[in-house]
Amino acid sequence: MEENKTDKKELFKGIKTLLFAVGSLFMGPILLSFAYSKPDAPLYLPLLIIGCAICVMAVIMMFKGIKTIMNSMFKKKSS
Repeated sequence: MEENKTDKKELFKGIKTLLFAVGSLFMGPILLSFAYSKPDAPLYLPLLIIGCAICVMAVIMMFKGIKTIMNSMFKKKSS
């Protein structure tokens, strides 16, 4: 009989991914606010591109982390 057991390594991998995503959720908007504060500065465009990329990466990492955690809890494992 197969039983559902939480894969602890997979669970911690998902938690690490979520922690990285939370850090990115703060860092992306901070970079965007720096970019929008001085649109005439020479670093406006690079900061804007990097800030947007970090925001998109944070959302993707959130979904990936949640999916990893769900797979660790609900996937059937044969012992």
